[in-house]
Amino acid sequence: MWRIYILALISFLIGSSQFITSGFLDQIAAAMRISIATAGQFTTAYALVYAIVTPIVTSLTAKIDRKKIILCSFGVFILGNILSYFSSSVGVFTISRIIVASGAGISVVIALTIASQIAPIGKKASSIAIVTIGFTIALIIGVPIGRLLSSTFGWRSVFLIISLLSIIAVFIIIVFIPKVQNDQNTSIKEQLKLFKNPRVIMGLMITLFWLSGYALVYVYISPFLTKGLKLSANLVVLALFVFGIACLVGSKIGGYCADRYGVINTLLVSMVCDIVSLSFLTISINSAIYIFIFLFFWSATVWSVQPAQLANLASLIPSQTSMILGLNQSVSQMSMAIGSVLGGVIISFSPMTSLAWLGNIGVLGSIICVLFLKRKLVTDKF
Repeated sequence: MWRIYILALISFLIGSSQFITSGFLDQIAAAMRISIATAGQFTTAYALVYAIVTPIVTSLTAKIDRKKIILCSFGVFILGNILSYFSSSVGVFTISRIIVASGAGISVVIALTIASQIAPIGKKASSIAIVTIGFTIALIIGVPIGRLLSSTFGWRSVFLIISLLSIIAVFIIIVFIPKVQNDQNTSIKEQLKLFKNPRVIMGLMITLFWLSGYALVYVYISPFLTKGLKLSANLVVLALFVFGIACLVGSKIGGYCADRYGVINTLLVSMVCDIVSLSFLTISINSAIYIFIFLFFWSATVWSVQPAQLANLASLIPSQTSMILGLNQSVSQMSMAIGSVLGGVIISFSPMTSLAWLGNIGVLGSIICVLFLKRKLVTDKF
């Protein structure tokens, strides 16, 4: 079981590299002399490459030993982060993020695959959950620590530290992770067949609208807090810690409520609370106390959706859960790309706080999708 935690380390490093730029996006923009809206498009490039490359490469390498693939893909991830450290222009930094994304997506999928196959009997689900916790920890400590490091040593230092930790992780993988063969059919053809199922399409649309609305704000969270809500720059690190802790709390609550009260009910209540808490956060200008309170509630309600939505997707076609969750990974990244693009356009012409109001529209769209899916599930029974 302890080997699973090595895979969780990988997801932590990958999650940190992806989310961490949101913590110091304003510093990247200032260093490269570009607008915050333009800097936000680094996330767009990352997310699009992640979403497109991951399923294709995963399919093409299906018959190759999983350990070899994760070592190669993680090596690409490391090279990308090293290039991020040395980048001095928008073009080079964009290329570095593309390289990082190319390795990150495949590494995550393979890490989950390995976890499911080396897990002890009866511990498959919990092993996969442990790997995904790495992303949660990245939000809790990776993002705020990244902001702290960037403020102290410069934002490029963060990518160097991630690279060094990743190199150590590679040696650990070589020594302790066994060879594993893929036991599932993950061909592109099989994945495309799922789009013929209206329930799968509606389930993925929930992710698309919900995460797009979330990304509108989260990609620009640092300038949203400082420029939009007038929070002191000295309090941003603490605010990001609060956000991360709330993420963990929300995930636990969402999982509990999904089991006790049902997936659909949990999704609907969480999304409504998401809209309410973000609305109150947006009107908490110049009040650090209220900003911290509603930032906590917003993060908790957003991430209470995550376990319920994963359970929802897993229940649609139980025999093809792995592929559906894989497609959901791609849709999640597409959502991040959409959110970062729309967010960049919005803040170019509107106040920073307008991100939240339009983000709520995205969440409202996901509520409509949940209601349609609920109706579809009911009618399919008869």
